[in-house]
Amino acid sequence: MVPAIDISAVSRRFGQLLALDNVSFRVEPGEFFALLGPNGAGKTTLISAMAGLTRPDSGTIRIMGHDVVSDYKAARQSLGVVPQELVFDPFLTVRETLRFQSGYFGLTRNDAWLDELLFKLGLSDKADVNMRALSGGMKRRVMVAQALVHRPPVIVLDEPTAGVDVELRQSLWSFVQELNHAGHTIVLTTHYLEEAEALCNRIAMLKKGRLVALETKDKLLARSNERDVALKLSSDLPASLEALRLRQEDGRHILRLPELGALEGVLATLRQASVEVRELSMIEVDLEDVFVHMMQGGAN
Repeated sequence: MVPAIDISAVSRRFGQLLALDNVSFRVEPGEFFALLGPNGAGKTTLISAMAGLTRPDSGTIRIMGHDVVSDYKAARQSLGVVPQELVFDPFLTVRETLRFQSGYFGLTRNDAWLDELLFKLGLSDKADVNMRALSGGMKRRVMVAQALVHRPPVIVLDEPTAGVDVELRQSLWSFVQELNHAGHTIVLTTHYLEEAEALCNRIAMLKKGRLVALETKDKLLARSNERDVALKLSSDLPASLEALRLRQEDGRHILRLPELGALEGVLATLRQASVEVRELSMIEVDLEDVFVHMMQGGAN
């Protein structure tokens, strides 16, 4: 099966800045894939290269088998990108904006599909409203609709819920999941790591332009040896364990252990100090824990 996205040895430099350093990975058709990294990691540069907005200095990118340089028309027809920035013409209505976007792909008389997009994204009552009169969250929805006017099989969402309230965020994800279930490939970048953990099957992490992780979500979560444990004690935590304490909340001491086996030593120290353990619970590792660990050097 042809990969939905095939990125091979891609590098891109801007002056002295190496924005992408030999990045390679594939995204399979129908995947819900997360591309994560801190600001400046190279995510937007990579998305721009996928969309043909910048050219790699070396390497290749193919969308549904189409090279974004040599077969750019077919590649762009196969890709819809929801940009991070809110870019719009302040003199057009929502419907006019979508018709204008359709024209870039040679599409006319597609009002039935545009009406469906407006309905699915909760924009039907805003169809004839001027873009500049919309809230930030509504403008974000229009950006999503613009990316879908040509029904692309691959959709890239670059920080789609930035500045969006909870209600709008939930309805947006419901629609995106519906698209994914219908067979669309979704690539998501987000700083809301709980979204990536809840939605995505596989995750790539970029750091300073380099790919430092490419795993299924479960394998990535299992990567970290560190474990957090919550202890409710009969008295204060012994001074010798203070270095392990992350915080104290609701009368519990939250300790971070370098590995699960370290728990035995902690309990031994508490026994020696005559401190009784009244409650003990393990705290599950989440994607944010793994992300912070990787970005602080865990992948080096």
